Amino acid sequence: MNLESKLFDHTILKPDASKDDVIRICKEALEHNFASVCVNQCRVKLVSELLKDSNVKTCAVVGFPLGATSYKVKAYEAQCAIEDGATEIDMVINIGALKDKEYDIVLEDIKAVRDVCTQGKITLKVIIETCLLTDDEKIKACQMAVEAGTDFVKTSTGFSTGGATAEDVKLMKETVNNKAYVKASGGIRDKETANIMINAGADRLGTSATVNIVS
Repeated sequence: MNLESKLFDHTILKPDASKDDVIRICKEALEHNFASVCVNQCRVKLVSELLKDSNVKTCAVVGFPLGATSYKVKAYEAQCAIEDGATEIDMVINIGALKDKEYDIVLEDIKAVRDVCTQGKITLKVIIETCLLTDDEKIKACQMAVEAGTDFVKTSTGFSTGGATAEDVKLMKETVNNKAYVKASGGIRDKETANIMINAGADRLGTSATVNIVS
């Protein structure tokens, strides 16, 4: 299968990423016409300036990577990222609350960021961190994300105990039932794995190995 460049969020989230690293990633994204460049909030303004007047979106992570901050903090972080030029937001849910079955907290968490994104017509992706969840918890997380009005559900941060699997992508795709898209991320480092995720139902892929995969 030929992989289209618009399937990819070109990602650089490591804590020691330098300004030069981010500039290089943006140049690669422009050259290959990737869907977005995904960065930590502190790099959003730089990325949005570098991608200005292009078709490549600026994506910021929120509540990353643990998802353990207050919904108020996540909403504010999303607002700051949008003001700096982000056009897509990837937020991490409150994983502990989900496992405690405190579903009202999880829903409030997602809706707080959704409301900020709705004001600016910003794409919202909800990271559920599948490696930490049971199948029932994955299904519930996807259902709440859809209820909250998210655009995507996303498998992983890439910073926990595991990344995307074809089984999880398929389960998430079936659960959202065309009411949201699915983004697979974490551990996608070669073309074979990327194709497996697409065949399982992923609509978008997040990876730092994007150039190697499409080359």
